[in-house]
Order: sequence, then structure tokens, then C-alpha cells
Amino acid sequence: MDLTPKVPENPFYEQVGGHETFVALVERFYEGVETDPVLKPMYPADDWDGAVRRLTMFLEQYWGGPGTYSAERGHPRLRMRHNPFKVNPDARDRWLAHMRVAVDSLSLAPADRELLWDYLERAAHAMVNTFED
Repeated sequence: MDLTPKVPENPFYEQVGGHETFVALVERFYEGVETDPVLKPMYPADDWDGAVRRLTMFLEQYWGGPGTYSAERGHPRLRMRHNPFKVNPDARDRWLAHMRVAVDSLSLAPADRELLWDYLERAAHAMVNTFED
């Protein structure tokens, strides 16, 4: 009996364009973050490229691409990794606004765009760790 997990023939990652799509998404997202007075200070000025790379790897892995994120960083532990930062509803909404622009900049089929957006929206809401200003 073969117990090897079966990978779908067309996982979402490949369906939406693979690596190039996720690079474009994350680069466009960070263009907005770079000008945001609330979000930019949450990112390491001396490791901006690292932050871009980590988000790209995370999203690629989540959507069926290479497992590089876990190989390099272990379990994502998103809440734990974001806990040092004040992620209040304003920060969440700003993050979502920049991500919305990034998602909308991609040439995705409507169903793929909505699937991606649904995940990003749920993830952003889950990262809120304070309601203080």
C-alpha cells in the first residue's frame, strides 16, 4: 500500500502562475508598506529584503509551492512571530489595504482572486493581538 501523500495535479500555486505571481504579489504589497507610517516601523530596516523573502516563501508554501519556508524557519507560528508587534485593528486594516492593492494588481481569475483574498483577510484578522491605539 502506497502511503505517500498525493499532491493535486494543479495546486493553486501552479494554477495562479507559481513563483513569479507570488513575487509580484509580495513586491507590490511592500511598495505600499514602505510608505505606511504605521506598518513600516514594524519591519526591520536592516532586513527589508529578508522580510520580503520570508513572506514570499510563506505564501508559496501555504499555496502548494516549495516548502522552503519551513525548511529554513520551521513551523510558521504566525501569531507567535507577530506577537512582539502591536497589531491592532488599524494596523490590520492598513495591511489589508496594501494587500488588496497587491492582489488586485495580479491577473488572477475571479475565483482564484477571491480564494486568495479570503485567506489573507482571515489571516490578517487572526494576527490582531491588541485593541489599544
